[in-house]
Amino acid sequence: WAEKGRGAWLQTQRLRVSGRRDLNDCLIATGIPYLGHGDRAQFNSILNAVMPEVAGVRRFGAASLDMAWVAAGRFDGFWETGLSYWDIAAGILIIKEAGGFVSDFRGSDGMVGRREIIVGNQSIQSRLHKLIAGALR
Repeated sequence: WAEKGRGAWLQTQRLRVSGRRDLNDCLIATGIPYLGHGDRAQFNSILNAVMPEVAGVRRFGAASLDMAWVAAGRFDGFWETGLSYWDIAAGILIIKEAGGFVSDFRGSDGMVGRREIIVGNQSIQSRLHKLIAGALR
C-alpha cells in the first residue's frame, strides 16, 4: 500500500525501487499485445531496442503487479502501452512513494491520457525512456 507523503509499504516493510544503474544488470517487465489489442509493430520495435541492453525482459500479466514489483525492487523497470487509468493509477503512486520515477514515452506526465508508461529508479527510467523514444523515431 502507499499513501502520498507517507511512503510505499508491504505490511511493515518499506518499499524502495532497486538501486541498479546499469541496464545490462536489470530485469525489465512489460506487457505484450494480445488478441488484436495493442500495436505489435510498435511493441516489437521497442522490444528490439530494449532486449539487447538488459539482463532480461519478463511479462507477468498485470501492469499493477508489475509496477508494485518495481516499487519493491524485484523488477528494475517497466514499460507498457494501451493501459487504462485503473491499470496504472495506484501503481504511479506506489512507484513515486518508493522513490521511483514515472513518465509517458515522451518523458512527460501524460501517462493516463496517452495510455503509456515507463517506470524505474531515476537512472533506469531515464535510460529506458531514451531507448523507447529512439525505437519510436
